[in-house]
Amino acid sequence: MECTPPERAIRLWGPLLKPPFYKLWSVALEFMAAKAPIIRPQVSILMPFKNTSAYLEECLTSITDQNFETWELLAVDDHSSDSSLAILTEWAAHDSRIRVYPNQGRGIIPALKTAYAHSRGRLITRMDSDDRMAQGRLGEMAGQLEASGPGHIALGLVKYFSNRGISDGYARYERWLNRLTIEGSNFNEIYKECVIPSPCWMVHRQDLDACGAFAPERYPEDYDLCFRFYAGGLTCLPSSRLLHYWRDYDERTSRTSEHYAQNYFLDLKIDYFLELDRDASRPLVLWGAGYKGKHLARHLVDKGVHFHWLCDNPKKIGKTIYGVRLSHFQVLKKMKAPQSLITVANEVSQEEIRRFLTGRNQFSEKDAFFFC
Repeated sequence: MECTPPERAIRLWGPLLKPPFYKLWSVALEFMAAKAPIIRPQVSILMPFKNTSAYLEECLTSITDQNFETWELLAVDDHSSDSSLAILTEWAAHDSRIRVYPNQGRGIIPALKTAYAHSRGRLITRMDSDDRMAQGRLGEMAGQLEASGPGHIALGLVKYFSNRGISDGYARYERWLNRLTIEGSNFNEIYKECVIPSPCWMVHRQDLDACGAFAPERYPEDYDLCFRFYAGGLTCLPSSRLLHYWRDYDERTSRTSEHYAQNYFLDLKIDYFLELDRDASRPLVLWGAGYKGKHLARHLVDKGVHFHWLCDNPKKIGKTIYGVRLSHFQVLKKMKAPQSLITVANEVSQEEIRRFLTGRNQFSEKDAFFFC
């Protein structure tokens, strides 16, 4: 019986990928990569991988089938315990554009640093090893960046897929993200969620370096980089083309790692707000006293930031939490040019808040920042 590619890879390479040979094999991979002919690719694809053997063939095929050929793939093994390394090694043996390295640390950030350190392209993009590139993605993004020059981010529409169907939450996130990408207005709602899809962006190397690349050790790393793109003044290029298929499954890192828990996102948002958009000359107002509101309130209290806390829940109005008294939102009428942080998740309530603020000439992303 003919072997499947993963089975063939395991038979060929499997014995060398187990202790005590793994470390020796890692050194050999680095040596082979160093000896590879130096051909300057236009695009460097950074791809950490860990235990994604079930999806790698599909992922790699989507990359090698691109009609744009001047790319390199820097695949970094984050200590896989399945046949992932064997599969990548076999593909690299047949395509010199694919280079495989062991992670110099543990986790996605060290893996991205390792990949970036070995990259040579003028344009940089990222790929997830369990996803698929749409045909034409690399050429479309590279063409946009070459036409627009530095200072821009190339993006594309994304589509979630799963063998069990997509939850309503992911479907809403997909629609929201794609709406922003079509308009190129991603940064307008940056405090809601990550507005740059982690495996579907491309930038000039000089812009990535200017924004700190992968130096910060802060998770969620994709959202952190998104804020640094925003702080660096990069412009999102509008796109209406579907360029990436985003796989969802139970073992996906964003579902299993503590680094992607809600509190990490909230802390990141408030820290960047205080750094980038807070005007200390204006009153600060926090709307909502649910989980997110309380978490942000505690964060502000710990940082010594004074704020007014508003809600419309009769059971909470007048109560004091973390030393701050909750008031009815009507008190905002007495404030001069306040900045509002809104943690109310209900969409109907959000629209009511927008109407209330608009009636007072206060607008989203200028005076009001929606954190959900």
